[in-house]
Amino acid sequence: MAISVFDLFSIGIGPSSSHTVGPMRAARTFVDGLAAEGALDRTARVKAELFGSLGATGHGHGSDKAVLLGLSGERPESVDTGTVAGRVADIRSTGRLFLLGTREITFTEDTDLVMHRRKALPAHPNGMTFAAFDQAGETLRERTYYSVGGGFVRDETYADQPVIIEDGTPLPYPFRTGADLLAHCRETGLPVSEIMLRNELSWRSREEVRAGLLEIWQVMTECVHNGCARDGVLPGGLKVPRRARSLHEKLLTEDGVGDSLYAMDWVSLYALAVNEENASGGRVVTAPTNGAAGIIPAVLHYYRQFIKGADDDGVVTFLLTAGALGSILKQTGSISGAEVGCQGEVGSASAMAAAGLTELLGGSPAQVENAAEIGVEHHLGLTCDPVGGLVQIPCIERNAVGAAKAIHAARMAMRGDGSHIVTLDKAIKTMRETGADMKVKYKETSRGGLAVNVIEC
Repeated sequence: MAISVFDLFSIGIGPSSSHTVGPMRAARTFVDGLAAEGALDRTARVKAELFGSLGATGHGHGSDKAVLLGLSGERPESVDTGTVAGRVADIRSTGRLFLLGTREITFTEDTDLVMHRRKALPAHPNGMTFAAFDQAGETLRERTYYSVGGGFVRDETYADQPVIIEDGTPLPYPFRTGADLLAHCRETGLPVSEIMLRNELSWRSREEVRAGLLEIWQVMTECVHNGCARDGVLPGGLKVPRRARSLHEKLLTEDGVGDSLYAMDWVSLYALAVNEENASGGRVVTAPTNGAAGIIPAVLHYYRQFIKGADDDGVVTFLLTAGALGSILKQTGSISGAEVGCQGEVGSASAMAAAGLTELLGGSPAQVENAAEIGVEHHLGLTCDPVGGLVQIPCIERNAVGAAKAIHAARMAMRGDGSHIVTLDKAIKTMRETGADMKVKYKETSRGGLAVNVIEC
């Protein structure tokens, strides 16, 4: 199977890739199918049902709003984030929804958008079904979708054919594991980033890859800027105060002289800024998920601000290297908090960032793989237990810590020669097995851990 760097880094909307971006894409896919089958004009009612983690924490993650927007024809990469609240409020107040923006139907949210808090579909914790009916109540179309992490959406064939995506594009250097990737690097003498780039050329020109990745970087920088400019409290009822703006203002008054960890305060700032934007439903880059969206931008900003000679070429190299490792994690592990806990989200993002930074520091492919392994290994067992079902506590701070771990992992790998006992593939296998053993209450259901031990005020 072929996974592009642009599958792993996509522009979307907060607060969750699996719970917001995925459901929006699924809803849009469903109504696109109605239109393609010529049934849109006969549709009088649509019913959506969300199961498992989507049903348990969907309200806090904005899954309900995402479904409404997707049915209305919106896509996460292009929806105007500034109009979301007003549009959703209008649908709810009028009880009317325009499928694909054209076909008006009655939509009663209490009966037409059902969140099953204790029921799950068998193939994946993030399951959902959509059904469309005509005026007589006859079913026109019915489909099941799974949001499998990072905004990836699969249809009902996922249960029988558990693959990541159905792109069969032949690649010059196909790889599924870390061992595969290192073998290509040894045989060609190429770095990880170049292996990934040559695969990307199967879809796009070199210029298009560069331009696309720099656009991703631009959205990341805008997200940091927006996060540093806004104050107040985050939505959702926990009244979590935004901290990025005040921290930014404080850091601007300091020069860091005599403080050997001054740079790490900036790294924390960058991560906090991104994840506060994500928590408020702003525009973010899924990297590789929204819950972990602050880690890669924070480490990239660290590179641009604190590494001598940093430039746009380095940004492209970083993202290609990180994307290569993300492809392995997606194929052999998981980036879904609902499937394996936060080790699959923050752990994966930290590993990807560590790999990208290591190559920029001059690391060999073996050192890059070592850095990624450190990132995975030292997030093993991390639970996903969002307080109130919101992507705020502990998610925002967790990104700052994950970014610091990525930098630490890169520096550790650079001090070695790339040889190590635990390989990346073994660490990912352990992550997958740990996730399978983890109780459901610790996997994005808000039924365990901090989610039940922190009193909501």
